[in-house]
Amino acid sequence: MDDLFAAANPMEPVERVAFLRAELARHNRLYYTEAEPEIGDAEYDGLFRELEVLEAAHPGLADPNSPTQRVGGEAISHFRPVEHLLPMLSIDDVFELTDAALPEAELIGFYARLQKNLGKEAVRVTVEPKIDGVAVSLVYRHGKFDYAATRGDGTRGDDISVNVRTIRSIPLELPAGAPDLLEVRGEIFMPNGAFAAMNAERDEAGLPSFANPRNATAGTLKQLDPKIVARRPLAFLAHGLGAYAGPALESERDFHALLDALGVPRNRPVLEAEGLAGLLEAVGRIGAERHELGFGTDGAVVKVLARAEREKLGFTSRAPRWAAAYKFLPEQQETTLEAITIQVGRTGVLTPVAELAPVLVSGSTISRATLHNQEEITRKDIRIGARVLIEKAGDVIPAVVRVVAHAPGAEPFSLFEHVGGKCPSCHGPIAQEEGFVAWRCINFECPAQAVTRIRHFAARKALDLEGIGETVAEALVRRGVCRSPLDLFGLTEAGLGCLNLGSDEEPRRFGEKNAAKVLAALAAAPNRPLHRWLFAMGIRHLGESAAKELSRLHRDLRELVASPILPELVRDARADAKRKNELLSPYAVTGDVGPAVAESIMTFFASEAGEHVLARLDALGINPKSDNYCPRAATLDPAQFPLAGKTLVITGTLSADRDTVKELIESKGGKVSGSVSKNTDYVLAGAGGGSKRDKAELLGVAVIDEAQLAELLGAAPGG
Repeated sequence: MDDLFAAANPMEPVERVAFLRAELARHNRLYYTEAEPEIGDAEYDGLFRELEVLEAAHPGLADPNSPTQRVGGEAISHFRPVEHLLPMLSIDDVFELTDAALPEAELIGFYARLQKNLGKEAVRVTVEPKIDGVAVSLVYRHGKFDYAATRGDGTRGDDISVNVRTIRSIPLELPAGAPDLLEVRGEIFMPNGAFAAMNAERDEAGLPSFANPRNATAGTLKQLDPKIVARRPLAFLAHGLGAYAGPALESERDFHALLDALGVPRNRPVLEAEGLAGLLEAVGRIGAERHELGFGTDGAVVKVLARAEREKLGFTSRAPRWAAAYKFLPEQQETTLEAITIQVGRTGVLTPVAELAPVLVSGSTISRATLHNQEEITRKDIRIGARVLIEKAGDVIPAVVRVVAHAPGAEPFSLFEHVGGKCPSCHGPIAQEEGFVAWRCINFECPAQAVTRIRHFAARKALDLEGIGETVAEALVRRGVCRSPLDLFGLTEAGLGCLNLGSDEEPRRFGEKNAAKVLAALAAAPNRPLHRWLFAMGIRHLGESAAKELSRLHRDLRELVASPILPELVRDARADAKRKNELLSPYAVTGDVGPAVAESIMTFFASEAGEHVLARLDALGINPKSDNYCPRAATLDPAQFPLAGKTLVITGTLSADRDTVKELIESKGGKVSGSVSKNTDYVLAGAGGGSKRDKAELLGVAVIDEAQLAELLGAAPGG
């Protein structure tokens, strides 16, 4: 890879790295600040990958402000406290009133104080949206990002630099001419659309939803693992100036011009007003337009424009006298919850949705609102027929705030009873995984999950159906060709070759050559070993290791379905973990089949949907066979299973890829874990193994190389 880049780019590594960092920073600015991108995602990813390769090859060029750090570095143990260069004060709130002749009375009082203290009838002010986010301070020295801190108590905050570096809208280097010292204050937040998408993904995964964008943002910034932060859709907008060493700034207008010149994203719109009438008009405009801003806002911030006048007004012990936040009343409306419907997502999660009598909230008519899951329904005691209070969470997502009154005789709502214990889409069994709040359909053939199931069915670690990825799976389902994974076996070369992967306006054929590859893979699939078929079915709790373990104990799928081992596990292993080991010993040595796995398999194959799958497999002549079967009555052969009962962790770069080494270890009876613990027997370390090797040494776990693994196996790793 290094040679390829070197041939294409004859620059010295130092020059090329500097060029790539500057170019990626420029494209980030064009995309996030100016909304005028010059290149597509693929081109950006190519530049990013080239920089990653160069930095890996030349560790001396490492820089914490490199664009590659956006993906998140190593987890930290705690946040370091940092003292603010200048006190980071809050802004006093003035409220829109409900039971007053003048709802803006507190705002009018604030402006009157400005007039009095400045001795002016018309004070010029700015008015901007109050971002509902988390206040942070970004410090730049000589044009480079130094650190970021939370407000904390106003004097000291937490250093959250490792997390802030992952936010792509924040520049890590400023262009030439930047001030020697610049402290930018602003808000980190989640854009409304991104927050809605993230909550939808969490619903799909059966995880609790975030209540609102601000809570989600605050929780994310407290994460000690920046890789988690990098996956969350955070953004930043500047709105204030802290410590500063640069050309004089006479007004807020000058500060905004500086931010624009440096490519630091800032809050918009910022209106200017002079006189009370102008102020009220500007605040009213922000209130009317706030639903279209793309981020949560609960008010308008008013600031005196001229910095000289700000200095004259000064500060109280906790806030500036020259600014105030006018808080809008949250817009809520009462309506009737007429019904609850259940949607089945792409991963099988059942999501309850409130069907509402239409009501106007925050400028739009609301007739539906997600209820997320049974836990949320129970917590709010939501029942069909209730009068409920509705608002838009973060001004974008319709939400049921609370129940005002229940309908006479309304019963508490149970999702399981509402659907009769069956998936509304396929009538297959549903289950609630321990530790998760969602109910999920576990039917392998559920049409609502067709794309996800087909993609998993075709994955390399499942049946390895070359040519069937996300795009093809979506096209097969969208065009009505497949409703379940087993429908793939009915494909023809002509039909698949003509498959339109694009839109009706811009068709894109799959092609006959690609079709031939897919059909060849499908022809080989019936002969794939049992453990691959079990994994391909996507049965809850059943992972690769457990599938291999079950494959050791059963000759084929039909024997597994009728297995006496599974009910024994469910009946006995819950009360006695030792009993589980006795049942599976000595050949199921990885110990990954427990009562949850056993019960999930039994529930599925005993259901109507499971019986339908078995019937379809029979019709196709498919009964997957085990490739590692060992009769339970046989005596364990140490020569065949030299790693029986041993747990290994792999770290560093080996002579073969990790999947190959893992398969070798498992074929010899061992288990491969992702983390080192006191239960680890060996850490197999290749070149570059770092933290896992260190932890092994700390715990006294044996660290071995490939030659020592070969000795344990009695053969070379490739043999």
